[in-house]
Amino acid sequence: MSETTTPSAGTDPVVIDVWADLGCPWCYVGKHRLTRAIQSRPDADRFTLRLHSFELNPNTPTTPETIEAAFIRAHGGDASVVLQAERHIQGIANREGLAFDLDRPNANTFTFHRVLQFADTLGLAEPFFSTVQDGFFAGTLNPFDVEELVSAAVQAGLPADEVRQVLASDDFADAVRADIADGRALGVTGVPFVVFDHRYAAAGAQSEDGYRQALEQVARESAATR
Repeated sequence: MSETTTPSAGTDPVVIDVWADLGCPWCYVGKHRLTRAIQSRPDADRFTLRLHSFELNPNTPTTPETIEAAFIRAHGGDASVVLQAERHIQGIANREGLAFDLDRPNANTFTFHRVLQFADTLGLAEPFFSTVQDGFFAGTLNPFDVEELVSAAVQAGLPADEVRQVLASDDFADAVRADIADGRALGVTGVPFVVFDHRYAAAGAQSEDGYRQALEQVARESAATR
């Protein structure tokens, strides 16, 4: 998938490939950390985020359910474990200035990823992903509701009629599967998974400082090989 930015004069563009899933809390936190790390650099415009689809739980039902119900369905027992984990991530997110709703719904994300692939053809994959995921975790957007998803897509710059056409079909399903296959070929088993400049990979959400160090390293090496 591709996004387009204009690099600074005298610099080479650096592509950062990110495999992520909509409902992944660590993808949400990690992407904001990565974005802040990029924006903190004087050469921020040379870095291009390229979003890739990945389904953490492809067997999840399409009918939304609570996080607790999803955990019990998948693992049995009670949901205290997942609720404890959710509260832990909520605390981390809140300390970093991010909203984090514990009552958000849980459902299959394949349809979302099909729209993401469509957004990519317009160069809008990153703003679409961010708009939907930020609203989802803030508790202001239900991405499993067609009208709300269309509205978020329009907010990100996508044409409503074409988004509806995608949602009413199986368009871009092969593109989603291809992204997932590419990720698995690289060893992706969980997300976020970030590849810097086709050189280095980082599995899981890194600290903002960790992302800064990775950006500095690839920028330095890119300059050395230019």
